[in-house]
Amino acid sequence: MILANAFCLFFFLGTGADPVVSAKSNHCLDAAKACNLNDNCKKLRSSYISICNREISSTERCNRRKCHKALRQFFDRVPSEYTYRMLFCSCQDQACAERRRQTILPSCSYEDKEKPNCLDLRTLCRIDHLCRSRLADFHANCRASYRTLTSCPADNYQACLGSYAGMIGFDMTPNYVDSNPTGIVVSPWCNCRGSGNQEEECEKFLRDFTENPCLRNAIQAFGNGTDVNMSPKGPSFPATQAPRVEKIPSLPDDLSDSTSLGTSVITTCTSIQEQGLKANNSKELSMCFTELTTNISPGSKKVIKFYSGSSRARLSAALMALPLLMPTLAL
Repeated sequence: MILANAFCLFFFLGTGADPVVSAKSNHCLDAAKACNLNDNCKKLRSSYISICNREISSTERCNRRKCHKALRQFFDRVPSEYTYRMLFCSCQDQACAERRRQTILPSCSYEDKEKPNCLDLRTLCRIDHLCRSRLADFHANCRASYRTLTSCPADNYQACLGSYAGMIGFDMTPNYVDSNPTGIVVSPWCNCRGSGNQEEECEKFLRDFTENPCLRNAIQAFGNGTDVNMSPKGPSFPATQAPRVEKIPSLPDDLSDSTSLGTSVITTCTSIQEQGLKANNSKELSMCFTELTTNISPGSKKVIKFYSGSSRARLSAALMALPLLMPTLAL
């Protein structure tokens, strides 16, 4: 109990954040909790965390090859409704932004003792056919376009986000460069030192990540919930429209509305549970282990029709009463 209390106190005092404000604004923590409610997401996330945190020796902090493989499995096999929320969550404070940066365990999967030249890293990526394909997808789908409203090709945010996520787990793995909650800058772990007469090409390649308006707008739009593709040549309404939902009566107070959208979040501390600390029954710490509760995800077209059963019952009753009415009608 003392250890858990100390952890909560350290988190909020160390970051300089107000507990109430941080609890409401840490969407990256909420995304991790939502992942833990899905068996597949929780399993594959726990797997890559375990592998990427496993120290090999005093000189080798982890097995990067195995860490990359586990990350690829996570982003390839878990639905984007979970992975994107963890990777592109919006932040209002540094604690949230640091959690977002730590999503891919950068000390193993991203950082190294020295930064290689970006062109050398690109050459290494192109040797692997899958990495080469993912990098080509990124350039195609996140290429800055000044003929569209969003700066993305065909105003397609989702294609850019998918291409970015698809590069994680390779030598060209990108990540957030710092914990700035507002200024979003991502980059592979490389620089352009020693480029010689190819410095201009190297800088251009690096700017495709660090100064890419399409990628930046796509990440911000997803975090803000405004990632709806808009096309200047199309109709005046968003290309992705919310499904029409049949108007139905309110449910009784003792039943939950299974068609409602959104999430309920109540949390005060970061995930102590993820750190392996044992929960206790104290009232003050009970909020530290509050799990995120999610309902049916947006886009569900399921509609509950309450009157179909009662209509059949009325029809059945009428048919049963018909023989009784026939003598009367004959008279």
